[in-house]
Amino acid sequence: MFDFREIELSDKPWIDELLSKSDFMGCEYSFANNVAWRRLSDSVISRYKNFYLISTQNKNSVYLTYPAGEGDILELISEFNKYCESLGKRFILTSVTTKNLELLKEKIGDSIVDVKSNPDFYDYIYNADDLINLKGKKYHSKRNHISNFKKLPWEYKELSVDLFDDCIRFVTEAYNKKSGADDFSAVVEQFAINTFFNNYEYFNLVGGVLFQNDRIVGVTIGEKLNSNTLVVHIEKALSDVNGAYPTLCNEFAKANAIDLKYINREEDLGIEGLRKSKRSYHPCFQLEKHSVLFKKANSVY
Repeated sequence: MFDFREIELSDKPWIDELLSKSDFMGCEYSFANNVAWRRLSDSVISRYKNFYLISTQNKNSVYLTYPAGEGDILELISEFNKYCESLGKRFILTSVTTKNLELLKEKIGDSIVDVKSNPDFYDYIYNADDLINLKGKKYHSKRNHISNFKKLPWEYKELSVDLFDDCIRFVTEAYNKKSGADDFSAVVEQFAINTFFNNYEYFNLVGGVLFQNDRIVGVTIGEKLNSNTLVVHIEKALSDVNGAYPTLCNEFAKANAIDLKYINREEDLGIEGLRKSKRSYHPCFQLEKHSVLFKKANSVY
């Protein structure tokens, strides 16, 4: 019924086609992200008719990311619930936006056992114009930091293949300096970053490199996520260089989001420093995501 397997680079054409049909703005709806972060929870993929499925599981539960694509979502949920029951595990649907949650409650509310939400995994969504122009009092400190950064010789370059080695060296050195660099999440992050670099052109990524006094002080990588949103996958800068982070963010936005409405800077993962940083850029909203636990498959949809 469901033939799950590890994602492969050759899957890109059909996955991109189904992602485009939904046009979701959550950062998990990116082929590049799915490949790069597959080791985090040993995710596997499958296709069910015209739906793209991403799943993980543990000893008690099977998790399914809310599918991208088109078709009868209620039929899919029913069939997947039967699949989970055949494994003797619970079915939990994740990455359910508030809009899709209301649809599920309306159509199959009696089959929902529980709904949980975790703000640590809400995406931070910004107006592209805000991060491009940094207008108003709320961005006063950002403009000041950028102005101080630009008092020294600086340059922003589009990321290109000839800069890869230097950028990888920069990111690796920053990684090795971190405390806890050998814990699982840090190792997985480094694998993800290497995957982005190794498949940069194939993934259709965009990126930028920030220099000050002829040395790299920041690197960023992202992509056009859907019809109106740019997503930032990587943003690494030297924290001891005043203004490096806001300059990198601003220059990347100016280079890649002029014709887009939103910029998705992904989640904060409950990391206080990351949360403070993301909030300091004043998101226009956070994309809420819920996890839905369903009754066993004998429920009628």
